[in-house]
Amino acid sequence: VAMQIFPPQKLGAVLGICALVIMFAPAIGPTLTGLILAKLSWRWIFWLFIPFLALALIFAMTSLENVNNITKPHVDWLSIIESAIGFSGLVIGASLSSRDGWLSVPVLSALIVGVVVLGFYVHRQLHLTEPILNLRLFKIPAFRTGALLVMLDFGIILSAMYLLPNYLQNGLLIPVALTGMIMLPGGVINAVTSALAGRLYDNIGARKPVMFGLVIALIGAIMFACTSEHSSVGYIIAAHVILMIGCPLAMSPAQTSSLNSLNGLESADGSTILNTLQQIVGALATAFATSFLELGQKNINGTAAVKFTNGFHYGIYFTLVLVIIALILSFRLQDRAKETQDIN
Repeated sequence: VAMQIFPPQKLGAVLGICALVIMFAPAIGPTLTGLILAKLSWRWIFWLFIPFLALALIFAMTSLENVNNITKPHVDWLSIIESAIGFSGLVIGASLSSRDGWLSVPVLSALIVGVVVLGFYVHRQLHLTEPILNLRLFKIPAFRTGALLVMLDFGIILSAMYLLPNYLQNGLLIPVALTGMIMLPGGVINAVTSALAGRLYDNIGARKPVMFGLVIALIGAIMFACTSEHSSVGYIIAAHVILMIGCPLAMSPAQTSSLNSLNGLESADGSTILNTLQQIVGALATAFATSFLELGQKNINGTAAVKFTNGFHYGIYFTLVLVIIALILSFRLQDRAKETQDIN
């Protein structure tokens, strides 16, 4: 929708606001959850969703307009069934891995079914005249690079945001309500940086903000890797804030760069691809972080806090690997002059 109603020269700022909303939600979630759990049961987390969902439904019914032409393409039901089974298999397998282990029968069965069915799904999309998901977009270098960077950045954020509150509670033995407050500064910085990153794209393109953001994220991840069961709250907040400056600084320009390389109806397919893969990457990143967390706890002797801190380090090593891969990939982004030439 944003790409339909805003010109290309303003798209960075607009998608920066979109990124603000998307990235602020998981960043502020632990703070709100901590406050709720300090006074109420976990069920209230779900009861409190209801008024927000009702409000969103009212806005959707009364204020959301179709800004593009309705084309009514053919719906391939086999593709829908394949996507539902394939993606569900990956998510279910990744989710069960923290309980049963990656080599257990339920996990392997779900993952194998997911991968095989997705293989059929991809093959079908590439050969249909009107595919459900236009995977041919990955042939466009700018979209492919930007999309991969968005996925990696999302994995960095979700793995770190899963590990950090657990470390605060089980490594530093901090109460749940205080854990949420400790994570609040990083969430606020995340939102502000997301908005500013979009405007940076409009001025200088994606390459420099993404690379600079990933370098900053690398510093934050290294700071987390250097923690102990005696680390100060101030140090943890500083590391979190640094990570929450770097990740959104890379996320918004990468997303804008990928979508800005598309034209017309391609933008809808590109947006769908990004949204779909973010959910899959989020599930996989959290599952891998959990596995490394458990592995680290088993590989050291000591108190429960010492073991959990070591597990937190193992999980952060996984996050570090994602940051390094994303940083290497960012060198493939085009500079501002080249982007402008391609758009024109």
